[in-house]
Amino acid sequence: MVLSLGLILVAGWVMYLFIPHDDRPPENKRVDYRVELLSARRAASYPVAAPEGLPAEWKATSVRFRGDEFDAWHLGFQAPDGEYVAIEQSAQKRSTFIDEASQGARATKTTEEIGGRTWTRYTGGRYDALVLEGTKGSTTVVAGTGSFAQLSEMAKALKTV
Repeated sequence: MVLSLGLILVAGWVMYLFIPHDDRPPENKRVDYRVELLSARRAASYPVAAPEGLPAEWKATSVRFRGDEFDAWHLGFQAPDGEYVAIEQSAQKRSTFIDEASQGARATKTTEEIGGRTWTRYTGGRYDALVLEGTKGSTTVVAGTGSFAQLSEMAKALKTV
């Protein structure tokens, strides 16, 4: 029985050495969001925002438009340092939408003037956020694990057509 256990341990060690394994997390794939953006801009009840002029190091990783759920627009990015930053827009009730989009972050008394508009800072356990309220029937939230500088950079790049 001891010899069998030893043989099994040696076989396991050999397999560990010769079978390739990678402990790194999988790399997020870049997505092309142009088609979804055009569809959302045609269907939404408000001007849909998307970034223009961001450096190429910002990688779009997720996109969706849900017309059946308050015209909800989502566009997620991986920042150059690997942090996550997302643009969320919706015609849903503001308080409910902000709570969902910011993962429960709470408003602070700090505001930022970005692109001629006043954004309110929200801080939370999981995400921090910048919130722009009252934009033609929708609320815009830029949220994620990124720093407020990254959130501001994204908010500054947002354009509507």
